[in-house]
Amino acid sequence: MPLDTSTYHLALLRLDGRRWNELRRLHAQISTQASADGSSYLEMGNTKVICTIAGPAEVRGAARREGAERDNAVVTVEIGMAGFSGVDRRGGGRGRGDKRTTEMQNTIASAFQSTLFTHLYPHSTITISLHVLSQDGSLLAACLNAATIALIDAGIPMSDYIVACTSGLTPPKSGTESADPLLDLNGMEEQELPWLTVGTLGAGERVSVLVMESRVQVGRLEGMLAVGVDGCKQVREILDGVVRRQGKRVLESVVS
Repeated sequence: MPLDTSTYHLALLRLDGRRWNELRRLHAQISTQASADGSSYLEMGNTKVICTIAGPAEVRGAARREGAERDNAVVTVEIGMAGFSGVDRRGGGRGRGDKRTTEMQNTIASAFQSTLFTHLYPHSTITISLHVLSQDGSLLAACLNAATIALIDAGIPMSDYIVACTSGLTPPKSGTESADPLLDLNGMEEQELPWLTVGTLGAGERVSVLVMESRVQVGRLEGMLAVGVDGCKQVREILDGVVRRQGKRVLESVVS
């Protein structure tokens, strides 16, 4: 069913009741699985992701001999899609062989390879396992955010948070060439509108991840990027609050 955007410019509200610069509900938990070195659960709207961390684990045997000269740990990413995670049941369970999934794995691995202090763990591997329970837009952003707080839970040092969000553009208004930016697109909006995923490092505006899967005029890219970076700042505040509350609970349990 095509997305009806005719009311976006009149009521200034989207179909889910949000304004153009509002995030969907973001809920996150840390230490959700005691058996993992680090774990998290994150919801961005109806997109739901579980993340577990294994490592840093020392590479042994033939694998170590092949990477004998590696002075840094290697970050690997595995993404699994639950069969019920998408509307299309045939495509909802696509896993590691799917092209888009492979691209997401490479993007996440590259982002954290340069952010984690991998030089502290030579001849080791850090495995990030992401399990997608539900898809409704901003999937790559949700995976990056879930991985960030899971790595913090695992105690692996990093230079700062990597936080991510999506932004898009409404269709041009009638009689004009202008288009309004939107923050944190849901699944239906992603199907109909041009959009990008932006990830920033820390509380500033340093972009560490930028992925665009649709075409847009170059002149409109700056506005989309600015909205996405501002959304990342909001996401970072939320995730930082989750981490601080977890740290407070751990301290209270130790003291008591």
